[in-house]
Amino acid sequence: MLCVDPQWSWAGGGVKPQLYPSSDFHYQSVLMVEKQRVIPLIVATALFMENMDSTVIATSLPAIAADIGTSPLTLKLAITSYLLSLAVFIPASGWTADRFGARMVFAIAVGVFMVGSIGCALSGSVTDFVFARILQGMGGAMMTPVGRLVLLRSVDKSALVNAMAWVTVPALIGPVIGPPLGGFITTYASWHWIFLINIPIGLLGIFMALKFIDPIKSEDREPFDLYGMVLAGIGLAGIAFGLSVAGLNLLPWSTVAALIAGGAISMTLYVIHARRTGSPVLDFSLLKLPTLRAAVLGGFLFRLGIGALPFLLPLLMQIGFGLSPFHSGLVTFASSLGAMGMKTLAARLIRTFGFRNLMTVNAIISAFFLGVCALFTVTTPLLIIMVILVVGGFFRSLEFTAINTVAYADVETPQMSRATTLVSVNQQLAVSAGVAVGAACVETTMWFHHVSEIDATVFAPAFLVIALTSAASSWFFWQMPVDAGHEISGRKVGDISSRKGADKSAAKAAVKAATEDTQDVRDQRLG
Repeated sequence: MLCVDPQWSWAGGGVKPQLYPSSDFHYQSVLMVEKQRVIPLIVATALFMENMDSTVIATSLPAIAADIGTSPLTLKLAITSYLLSLAVFIPASGWTADRFGARMVFAIAVGVFMVGSIGCALSGSVTDFVFARILQGMGGAMMTPVGRLVLLRSVDKSALVNAMAWVTVPALIGPVIGPPLGGFITTYASWHWIFLINIPIGLLGIFMALKFIDPIKSEDREPFDLYGMVLAGIGLAGIAFGLSVAGLNLLPWSTVAALIAGGAISMTLYVIHARRTGSPVLDFSLLKLPTLRAAVLGGFLFRLGIGALPFLLPLLMQIGFGLSPFHSGLVTFASSLGAMGMKTLAARLIRTFGFRNLMTVNAIISAFFLGVCALFTVTTPLLIIMVILVVGGFFRSLEFTAINTVAYADVETPQMSRATTLVSVNQQLAVSAGVAVGAACVETTMWFHHVSEIDATVFAPAFLVIALTSAASSWFFWQMPVDAGHEISGRKVGDISSRKGADKSAAKAAVKAATEDTQDVRDQRLG
């Protein structure tokens, strides 16, 4: 007996039927379901490793600096060099994945990240450590967008929301769990294990990627936009580096402003160049798609607020409330519990309410829980703080899942790699801007109140500012079509159209009744 195995393409909607014996068809179906479950976990694990590693050394800098013979302030170059490397190499990720295959590039990116981790553990000087962090950044720059591209090309549309829920969690958990984990490892083991722990995770990730991810390459190979890559790299590096160091007090504000201004000029030149080339590394023409435009512009504002949270909360807990880094991490980790609890409900909620309605309302709810953090004081019970962080983490994770999914709802297969690159660049800039805005709000409050040292009272305005910024994203989400992403969400178009039809019928009936009433009144007057 023969059965038809329909293999759906991501954007084309066409079916390529292949005939298998019934037993083979059953095996193929089981394998397909297994891949739909395993691939998101592979990508999520790699992204968790990258997200956590970008923040895990923050609390371990003093121990690392003492061991290699330098100052913690100088070693902060390791943090900024990593962010700089991310910003420079992300634009090349889309073309690289199309040229050499997403599976191969993803596996190599994990390998490069592992080599950088080994280099960090073996570093004996600041130069060695910074170089190893740059190497890690190169791997991380490819892992995030290419990993998302692997997911989009491997998972069916109907399962994309659940898959994105898994991939969203690392972005929320990594920055929160990184500092306390780094402090724990440094205190009870050695700082070297912060980086060596990546080796078994990376090896498992490479093995699983080569086993379960199909070797898909783009059929249309485009030339590499080297000039655009240089302009975009300089522009993104200047903006991201400038915004990042603004919150670290490494450079004077005049230098930070010069970096951001230089980056903005370079990006302006890139935009002019991109209009004249057929294969730009950052394709801004994709913003014509309403769902991607809302995910990029609205997502930037929403992520800006969320990006400031991992920066502000540990400072409030440690400096304002006097908690140790480890105990502070245990409190802030509560938001991760909410994020993990969201995974089981995300698809159902999006299917029930649709992307536009859910993202618009949920952005305001998430911003509300950000704003509530402004009410935290030294006397606020830690249990109440943790409950607020758990509930807020749930809604923030739900919004991230919706943003990351709807971004690709209208993107055709040939443009998918460009879309993932554009979204990844946007995310990197948003997080950097969040740190800069949070730091600027705290310093402005200190200047306004004429205080020279940080205490618990200077954080409230910062939480209110980032909450209002995140809430402003709801306007962009409301501009999406009513049926935005219905093929992904599973929400039936018929339900939407039937409601529209009912509203139109009611409106027509009201007009008809009003007309008849008017005619009756006219007849009575004439009579």
